[in-house]
Amino acid sequence: MLDTPSKSIDQHRDDLSSALRLAVHFELHEGICNHFSVQVSTNPELYLINPYGTHWSQLTPDRLLLIDGDGVILEGDGEVEQSAFNIHVQGHRANPRHVAILHTHMPYSTALTMIESGRLEMAHQTALRYWGRLAYEDFYGGLAHSSEAGQEVVAKQAEDKSADVIFLAHHGIVVGGPDVATAFDDLYYLERACQQQVLAMSTGKPLKLIPDNICGHTAGQFQENLVHYANVHLEALKAAYLS
Repeated sequence: MLDTPSKSIDQHRDDLSSALRLAVHFELHEGICNHFSVQVSTNPELYLINPYGTHWSQLTPDRLLLIDGDGVILEGDGEVEQSAFNIHVQGHRANPRHVAILHTHMPYSTALTMIESGRLEMAHQTALRYWGRLAYEDFYGGLAHSSEAGQEVVAKQAEDKSADVIFLAHHGIVVGGPDVATAFDDLYYLERACQQQVLAMSTGKPLKLIPDNICGHTAGQFQENLVHYANVHLEALKAAYLS
């Protein structure tokens, strides 16, 4: 008997394929090189992931791959890109809270990984939703073409179970969440927060940071209904752009 999370496999297929197509709409993708996954069962270990070589704009629910923990394709046609398998399977195992894991090289978030000691600063309301949920991997060791390299990429997920967003030096970001909708909501607003910061930094004037007590209070407010609002947001985006 499958040990499945709260949503059915069909629901996960619809959410994941929708998130991939919406990422194209909002220009959060980079060619066909990034990858999203969702764990649909823990016993046995099963994942949905986008196939390499298919543009995200064409990814419908039936075109996703169902793979096991060894990367064996059980359903679907296509290839599991090597770094995708290493990053995602290792990431899900590193932090079981992350039912969904989204990895992109989206421009503004990635820009912060290219700056010496680049950090998402608490200078705008949007950034505050990530207070206490961020981690940074400051070492870059090349492409994740081995299990060991994958473990290095997701090391922060294993070390800091509270981190839902990992900034990877010289690379991009990884976002994890309890379902696809919540992870995509965090992905969407993360790019907005980073864009706001990059624009503010471009003025050459120092950022005006929000006091820690206000950061913590506001982050708590965000967390109260984050999953609910994320699912409403995803359904609204589906209706607006995918119907």
